[in-house]
Amino acid sequence: MLDGPAGHLEALLNSGAENATHAALVCHPHPMFGGTMHNKVLFHAMKALNSFGFPVLRFNFRGTGLSHGEHDYGRGETEDVRAALDWLDHEFHLPLIFAGFSFGAAIGLGAACADDRVKALIGLGTPVTPVDDRSYDLGFLRSCTKPKLFVSGSRDQFGPRAKLESFVDSLPEPKKLVIIESADHFFEGRLREMREAIEAWIRETAVK
Repeated sequence: MLDGPAGHLEALLNSGAENATHAALVCHPHPMFGGTMHNKVLFHAMKALNSFGFPVLRFNFRGTGLSHGEHDYGRGETEDVRAALDWLDHEFHLPLIFAGFSFGAAIGLGAACADDRVKALIGLGTPVTPVDDRSYDLGFLRSCTKPKLFVSGSRDQFGPRAKLESFVDSLPEPKKLVIIESADHFFEGRLREMREAIEAWIRETAVK
């Protein structure tokens, strides 16, 4: 349990190597649609980051699982992300990497981009079209000069390829977009390719 702004946040830590160079935070998809820290996409993202020896933290947003509080439509959840980043910094005193899936990306990227302790950002299934009639404002990324990786499926209904490509084109370098052919929003049947995309990018970019 971590101390969060609305009470305790239920969390899982996958420990890293003694000589870890970074620590990482991974945030889950929309809790109102079944998203939790046990999501398969999150598990594979964690495994990719942990394979480099990074300690990786996952947690349940407020009102999810055993976490205290109630769902706050992204406002309070942004504060939850900040609390998790604070915990990682306090525990490890290492540069941080952020990864989020769907709602976790839309909410967490904003907090992570503004935090000097976070050195690299990963958006998985980043929603660039409305989800349940709600649009997410990702305009803050247009001033974010940190290394950014976006991984989405070619059949992601919340990230149509043309719209996602146009959005990523509008962002400052460094950035990379990986489209996994035939994958849907949840990377069903394509989780290995998603994990490999993260691992390849970490080797190229985030650990330098």
